[in-house]
Amino acid sequence: MTTPPRISCVILCHNYGRYLDRAITSCLDQEPGDYLLHEIVVIDDGSTDETEEVCRRYQGRARIVRRDSRGFGPSLTDAFLLSDGDWVAPLDADDWFHPAKLRTCAEAITGDRLYIEHWEYVVDAAGQPLVADPHPGGNTSTLLVHREAVLTLLPVTNEIFFHALRQAGHGCVLPVPLVHYRVHAHNMTDRRTPGVSQHYRADVCTELAHRLSTMTAAPPAWATATVLRRMSRRFHAQAAGHRVEAHVQTGDRHGCPRPLAAMLIGTIRSCGPPGPWLRALASAVTGHPQAPLREVDTSAGGNTESDQSNTRP
Repeated sequence: MTTPPRISCVILCHNYGRYLDRAITSCLDQEPGDYLLHEIVVIDDGSTDETEEVCRRYQGRARIVRRDSRGFGPSLTDAFLLSDGDWVAPLDADDWFHPAKLRTCAEAITGDRLYIEHWEYVVDAAGQPLVADPHPGGNTSTLLVHREAVLTLLPVTNEIFFHALRQAGHGCVLPVPLVHYRVHAHNMTDRRTPGVSQHYRADVCTELAHRLSTMTAAPPAWATATVLRRMSRRFHAQAAGHRVEAHVQTGDRHGCPRPLAAMLIGTIRSCGPPGPWLRALASAVTGHPQAPLREVDTSAGGNTESDQSNTRP
């Protein structure tokens, strides 16, 4: 009989004490299924709000790791270094899981699968629907990833690093919304200023591309050197695509030709599909962004300081 996968839920929190109770409760209230909820870990990344008080209420039910603020990348890296389940479900503290999250994802664990992604409900600061229909995922709270596989990618600066497992052919996407993804004025990545989010994503993809290239010297079990080189080129192409979109969003279409050329070369060298490049080309020619920027709900009030533990590209 196959042993049910042990799943670690790891919550990343920096000054999100007002949301943390709901995040922890959503892990505790998961529906039973063919898995073991191995542990709930809360990484309090130097919070100065009510986070510590909220954590005290869950002593014995969640393991609390409190330390000086180090930022999102180190917190996400530590989510895998400090947990010891077979799989890790990272959760930004301002989001919360649907009760069927772990059960549904566990049912998708088959064969050599190392990465599971699902859709999301997009909500505002108050937890009310911000987008009518479920939205594709890919961000931190929409993932379940194999811990041992991710250890080969550490350290990471963003969850985009985990997408490499999917690119290598070890992932799947479930078109089922299993998390509530909160959009509000205190998200770290600025979506109100055109181009900022896209430049950030481009930087992450470029960093990942370089990392994959260096890994060819000693490939992990989930990819060959040839696959790693192809993926590196593809992420370079994705980075260039984000640069194109950033230029379009800021009205600087004259800046599009160079990243468009880089994107085309990377797409050809990685044997990638032409669709993303064609869409980027159309966006550059027409001057219309490929997708509208998500509006940020600011009704919660308070200060506008960006939180470190939440990257919202």
